[in-house]
Amino acid sequence: MRGYTYEVPKGRTVARARGVELHISPKKTYEVLNAIRGLPLEEARRVLEDAVALKRAIPFRRYNQETAHHKGTGPGRYPKKVAREVLKVLANAESNAEYEGMDTDDLILAAASCARGRILKAMMPRAHGRATDWNEQTTNVEIVLSPKEE
Repeated sequence: MRGYTYEVPKGRTVARARGVELHISPKKTYEVLNAIRGLPLEEARRVLEDAVALKRAIPFRRYNQETAHHKGTGPGRYPKKVAREVLKVLANAESNAEYEGMDTDDLILAAASCARGRILKAMMPRAHGRATDWNEQTTNVEIVLSPKEE
């Protein structure tokens, strides 16, 4: 992931932030970003904080095999680690918006995307001189905040 994937429309001011090679699951990140995309900034923050506090489940639409259903959500989970990392990127985007002189009360998540990052390769020793791959996936996260359309 070299640069931002979001093309800024001419004449618009946006605030962007990226998290590069975060040690979180790409599949869970995909579901979390789907849950907050298009929401106002405060609502998105509330959804993520509730997921960390195990109060509100994040709906899993694609990667939901053998996932328990939750009242009002359907199949969903509580990806605490992912929600914490996305909150950090969201806070970074908000501070970038303040720096640009944007009103943080009127911001929405115009774009929220993720991509698989580099795989950190490792081996786990096993019995009888064998070894098993113990690879860790990383994820690149991109969040774009823009003012609400009037």
